[in-house]
Amino acid sequence: MRYLPLAIALPLLAHCAADEPPPAPPPPPPVVAAPPPPPRPSGPQPPETPRVPASTTYFGVAVPDDYAWLEDKTSPKVTAWSDAENAYMHAIVDALPDRPAIRARVAALVGDDSPGYGEIVARGKTLFAMKNQPPKQQSFLVTLASTADLKTEKVLLDPNAVDVSGKTTIDFFVPSHDGKHVAVSLSSGGSESGDVHVYDTATGLERADNVIPRVNGGTAGGSLAWASGDSGFFYTRYPHAGERAEADLSVYQQVYFHKLNTDTAKDAYAVGKDFPRIAEVELESSPDGRVVVARVANGDGGDYALYVHDAQKPLTAWTQLSTYADKVVGDKFGPDGALYLHSHQKARGEILRLSPATLPLAKATVLVPESDAVIEAFKATATRLYVVDLVGGPSQVRIIPLHAPAKPGPVVTVPILPVSQVSGIADLGGDDVLIRDESYTQPAGFYRFTAKTGKLEKTALSKVSPADYSDTDVVREQCTSKDGTKIPVNIMQKKGAVRDGTGYAMLTGYGGFAVSRAPRFRALTRVLLDAGVVFAEANLRGGGEFGEEWHKAGNVTKKQNVFDDFYACAKLLAEEKVAPAAHLAIEGGSNGGLLMGAELTQHPEVYRVVVSHVGIYDMLHYETTFNGAFNVTEYGTVKDEAQFKALYAYSPFHNVRDGVAYPSVLFMTGANDPRVEPYNSRKMTARLQEAATANGGQDGHPILLRTSHDTGHGMGTPLAAAIEEAADGLAFTLHELGVKFR
Repeated sequence: MRYLPLAIALPLLAHCAADEPPPAPPPPPPVVAAPPPPPRPSGPQPPETPRVPASTTYFGVAVPDDYAWLEDKTSPKVTAWSDAENAYMHAIVDALPDRPAIRARVAALVGDDSPGYGEIVARGKTLFAMKNQPPKQQSFLVTLASTADLKTEKVLLDPNAVDVSGKTTIDFFVPSHDGKHVAVSLSSGGSESGDVHVYDTATGLERADNVIPRVNGGTAGGSLAWASGDSGFFYTRYPHAGERAEADLSVYQQVYFHKLNTDTAKDAYAVGKDFPRIAEVELESSPDGRVVVARVANGDGGDYALYVHDAQKPLTAWTQLSTYADKVVGDKFGPDGALYLHSHQKARGEILRLSPATLPLAKATVLVPESDAVIEAFKATATRLYVVDLVGGPSQVRIIPLHAPAKPGPVVTVPILPVSQVSGIADLGGDDVLIRDESYTQPAGFYRFTAKTGKLEKTALSKVSPADYSDTDVVREQCTSKDGTKIPVNIMQKKGAVRDGTGYAMLTGYGGFAVSRAPRFRALTRVLLDAGVVFAEANLRGGGEFGEEWHKAGNVTKKQNVFDDFYACAKLLAEEKVAPAAHLAIEGGSNGGLLMGAELTQHPEVYRVVVSHVGIYDMLHYETTFNGAFNVTEYGTVKDEAQFKALYAYSPFHNVRDGVAYPSVLFMTGANDPRVEPYNSRKMTARLQEAATANGGQDGHPILLRTSHDTGHGMGTPLAAAIEEAADGLAFTLHELGVKFR
């Protein structure tokens, strides 16, 4: 596999901070009654969608919204319309001749019974791990005594046994310091609304008097940290019914304390009354439980404040360690009790050390200064700090001595997989660690790094690939965005692939919330490759691949940069004769769904097929939803005129135009989504179908909406539901591209 060397990748930041004024919003279309539709052709047709004139005025601009009625999920009319759209989608997709074979292949790939392991936490000689093993619908929690001997594995909690429907999932788990107990958040139906249960590690039995409702939520999530002596724990708490208005029950997160085996109704307030309305709190305690840190995000924009509690002080005595202006974005305790802090005072990050952890921030010392790489995560061991860096997308793991000055010379790194992503490190005692690593062609697995020998060895906690990728190359190329910024795009293709301008490709991206698109194994790329479709992934601004400047260059009023970057990547595929516009499909989800909406409305001629999952499309109304409030620090608000203009200029729903030929589109949403209201997909579908009708029909380019009634944003989706969704998406994509499944 070929990849850009670091020296070539670093100059990509050259234009990331370009500060261009947002484009003027498009003129609002007149509010007029829809003309009578033309006679409908034979075959499946979407339901007729009434337009109910409505508008909202922002800074003197009247913005029509004739599909606002589709926002009411409790309305029988909305339910009937959604069911009719689902029936229309299934009438088309289920009839595709290749769908049965595609579904069988998808089931074989993602339903492969080779086990995979997710998060691992060590407590003494016991390892706690999340395990996934089809045909089980959900991952489950196990314990192990050794990474070398799977015979020591014991199932601690299996949500598939708790709920035979397969709809209950584990949101997170936190073992006590002594490993004798584990607190687990469980939610169902993709809601992410999780209640915490406490289990005995040795027996797997639940301590029934310790169930705490609604510790976990959607975007704000949930967290828990055991206190000194493991007699209880701090946890995140949302307002209970009656404590605040209904519109505020998913915000105003605070921290409470629960003492084991006591009435949860008597749990005590600890801190949070002064936190922002859109606080997102993560808790962590020191190895002895004496010190607890609350990391408080101000929504999703990447700003954090830290608060510290010492067990020797009253429960409500918390000291603010850092403010949002201090740009401390992460914290981890070391086995020595010192607090290690991830600072963004420098764009690519540095790591500070504070010992003891209760000292003021001014006493922290710089342990790892800024370098050419972007610091993403770290793990402190007995005498070392393992630092996970991003190098434009892929990872590297540096080894930094804790108690001695770094020696001059080349950077010392762990020999991980080439062009890979490190997504977790677990401390095994001393300086030995487990590293979770994966690449585009190799599934995630845990590798044991032995400090004494410097060797990295694959453990039994590694998934076996369900398909052979020895015929595949991954290459990294660059395109030039509208403002001159160089944008990386990763291309996965068959070895010896000929670029002659007749090929097919699928392009994906994200570009937001400082989320980096690092190399990741996706079993379903095998379906595309076997059908002759190249898979490409873009590293767009708004992500974190090149540091905080790269992120800030793609959010709020600079969000248009993200869409320009993606368009440039699509043009690259055509210019390099990978695939012309007529052979190009694009796919994205969540913030990547917003990206899909912007691309299909801004450049409909460049794409043949669009598959968009759980996306935001009405950017003028999103912030009025439970979850949307958290997104304001990333997207902006209509309450600010400059930000309104930027939002209106690209809001996909508001930029659909009659008389435009749009590509084939499949929208997918989950009825229980707590992060993006499904009405976004309903409204966008209705508006595009209206535009198609105004164009005299859909010209063979269907606009479809798929709604799953038992899932949400994707978290906790049962295996069976995931298979059906993937089969629909792939069958639709290949059929609309005109590609035969092989």
